[in-house]
Amino acid sequence: MSFHLFGIRHHGPGCARSLRAALEKLAPDLVLVEGPADAQEILPLLNHPRMVPPVALLIYRPDQPRQASYFPLTVFSPEWQTLRYALEQGIPARFIDLPLARRFGSNAQEAAVLTAEMVDDPLSLLSLAAGYQDHELWWEQQIEQRRNAQGVFDGIREAMRVLRGGSPPRSQEDAWREAHMRQMLRQARAEGFQRIAVVCGAWHLPALEDLDTFSEAEDRALLQGLKPVRVAATWIPWSNNRLTYASGYGAGIAAPGWYELLWSAPSQAGIRWVIRAAELLRQEGFDVSPASTIEAVRLAEALAALRDVSAPGLAELQEAIQSVLCRGETAPMLLIEERLLIGSRMGKVPPETPAVPLQRDLEQQQRHLRLKPSLEAKEVELDLRNETDRARSRLLHRLRLLGIPWGKPQTIASSKRGTFHERWMLQWEHEFILLLIEANAWGNTLESAATSFAVNAAERCEQLAQLTELLDRALLAELPSAVARLLERIQACAALASDVRYLMDAMPALARIARYGDVRGSDMQQVRTIAEAFFARTVISLPGACLALDEEAARTLLISIQRMDSSILTLADGEMFKEWCALLARLSEEEHPHPLLRGFFSRLLLDRQLMEAASLSRLARRQLSPALPLEEAALWLEGLLSGRGQRLLALDDLWQALDSWLQSLTAERFMLLLPLLRRAFQGFTAVERRAMGEKVRYLYRSRLSQGDSEAFGFDEKRARLVLPVLSRLLGVPLYAN
Repeated sequence: MSFHLFGIRHHGPGCARSLRAALEKLAPDLVLVEGPADAQEILPLLNHPRMVPPVALLIYRPDQPRQASYFPLTVFSPEWQTLRYALEQGIPARFIDLPLARRFGSNAQEAAVLTAEMVDDPLSLLSLAAGYQDHELWWEQQIEQRRNAQGVFDGIREAMRVLRGGSPPRSQEDAWREAHMRQMLRQARAEGFQRIAVVCGAWHLPALEDLDTFSEAEDRALLQGLKPVRVAATWIPWSNNRLTYASGYGAGIAAPGWYELLWSAPSQAGIRWVIRAAELLRQEGFDVSPASTIEAVRLAEALAALRDVSAPGLAELQEAIQSVLCRGETAPMLLIEERLLIGSRMGKVPPETPAVPLQRDLEQQQRHLRLKPSLEAKEVELDLRNETDRARSRLLHRLRLLGIPWGKPQTIASSKRGTFHERWMLQWEHEFILLLIEANAWGNTLESAATSFAVNAAERCEQLAQLTELLDRALLAELPSAVARLLERIQACAALASDVRYLMDAMPALARIARYGDVRGSDMQQVRTIAEAFFARTVISLPGACLALDEEAARTLLISIQRMDSSILTLADGEMFKEWCALLARLSEEEHPHPLLRGFFSRLLLDRQLMEAASLSRLARRQLSPALPLEEAALWLEGLLSGRGQRLLALDDLWQALDSWLQSLTAERFMLLLPLLRRAFQGFTAVERRAMGEKVRYLYRSRLSQGDSEAFGFDEKRARLVLPVLSRLLGVPLYAN
């Protein structure tokens, strides 16, 4: 009986090819691979004809699905080639790493003994000793481009003996893992296997080489305290862009697109890489000729010769492509790195793969509606008058309700305005599988899960605005049972609501539903009845709510009033609009509401052309009277100036009233008022502020043209001295006459 240990560093075609050749030469009768033992039952699926890499082994806790681990594999992964070889030859294959059930059940947290760099890559010291700052470059030249792989695993094993020496495991978890792997090796030896191939991380080799130097009793005692939890295992599709270091799952592949080419065509990888780059650049509109493609290949070969390497590697090829094909520019290289170096190819798993019912229901609907999940962002426009598009919209809204944002709503183009149009940006993420597993607790189908989730959320929610927003989402998802319960909860909460702000904050969602919900065939009468009740209570309660407010409370109420006003416009109810405007007119004339609100009420009436310029000028002179406190006048003015400035530019009487008020202020009072005025004008755009400056100039010119400037007490020479200061305060450029 003999163990044959093969230490691997990470996924790579050279390492995978060498390992496959070594296994074929050894012809083992048992293959042991460092992988979670929990996945043993689904290991045979790896050899299924419909299993297309890249894929990932997913192990999770069914009761806490977010506690999970991914183990990505692709065609050039050493583990993939090892397991496929064993399954194809009918050789027993086992995972021997510590089960995730025990690792999830342990709460031990022990700091690593080695540095972060060593923990991530134990072989980094070898690359540094060889004079390479780039560890990937060292690995590629020593392993991936090696023409003769004989003895490579012996060299790795010897290097690990020297690097690790007699040092203990890096962490408590590593100690558990190595103890469990030794236990699995002892079990295989006891079963009578003669030629056992062991494929594991290079760092673990010294801990597995000589079983007799480790105490079986100590290993058993070390593992005895680990209490397992229940876990489930499955295979899920993975993608090239998640095989990179940036994915966060430790797959260890910096350039999966390049490695795929090295695996499929090792002798022509360089030439094909340049050709692919040239094709991509041509597709994107860059001028790339066949002559420049040949020149890029020659430059890469020359760089390899200068650097004394056997063949152009990725570094030489990328430098040549940037110099020749991209003409030294970085933008095309970013495109090549995204599309070729990494790519977005997604694997597939067979239908027999274990999955929760909710996941199966989603897959069935995706096939039926022809909505294939893709990692690339894709824009989709839906016409809800079409039954298929309506079903697609329903699916996407139900997923969003469950917290799975496969689709994100986008703004509708101006040429396709209408309640029956929707625009979505679709992009699938691997984490959605875990979210589906978690959401399965609410139901086995999307409809039942979304309904249960919405009803549960309605029971826990106490805010009217949140309930009406949830109602809107439930209607979009077409969940009649959830809608009925939400309507009951809204009516119950509204009956107890004592603050009119809650009613106004809840109106926008009700208005959208009542106005646009009929496109899905829903009965909106009950929603409109609730909206009318909310409006009636607002009309009664708002006058009292505007009294005895400090500035902060007034600003908060102002936001709610804006929401109510927008909701009334959305509802397009003539009687409601008329009653609302009558209320605003009455409150704008009264003295008791907060001045900020009175000014805003006047502005709303002005925008709707329900207040004449003469009435506004009269009201302005009253509100800006010197008899009123300065702060009150400034707050009224801020309320009036909220919104767009174009409407105000045509009101000469208003500007003259404002000018007269400012002229009546003493220098001290003007300096106190200046910050308040800046805040009042800050909402206008630069173009609007410039137009206002021109308006002031026009008013003065108009007055000066009617008589001598001295008659008005106007000293033009002194006035010009303050223009630079006013220009900076108002943010308006100073133009010379």
